[in-house]
Amino acid sequence: MEKSTSSKEISLKESEMLLLRGTAGTVAIVKVGPHGQFFLETENEEIVLGLESHDLIVASALSVNEKTEKGLKCILFMIREIRSPLIVLPKNHPASPRLPIVVSAGKKTVLSCDITPGTHPNQDVLCGSNEFDSLEVTGTQKGVQLKNLPQCEVLKVKFDI
Repeated sequence: MEKSTSSKEISLKESEMLLLRGTAGTVAIVKVGPHGQFFLETENEEIVLGLESHDLIVASALSVNEKTEKGLKCILFMIREIRSPLIVLPKNHPASPRLPIVVSAGKKTVLSCDITPGTHPNQDVLCGSNEFDSLEVTGTQKGVQLKNLPQCEVLKVKFDI
């Protein structure tokens, strides 16, 4: 799929989730909201992430279907609303290849198809399908800025369970 090199800004409210639906993967994005403190758990330490309300939580799945979209929404809800920590697996962990959804939180996330899912403590990179490789997702005051967006379906849905 051909990627766009231009930038696209999409408005996004705290009550909405942005879905990028490709042919081999799906990306879901929500605003962090007012409770900007999140915990990142690694093998050796707990890191406190202090995020702004306009920063983003981004989830990526290597599948495209209704069940995946429900799972993406559920994971994002668990992290943002229930305050579940973000978990980083050690390199070469046997569960990495089986992770159906991976998550990143921060101001900017770049998707890559060349990383091992769930093993990157730096919250600026996230595993994604080939078609979303190099996609940059940045939170803005009014929404989301997307760079290198491939041809895909872009949807806004209500963020609730």
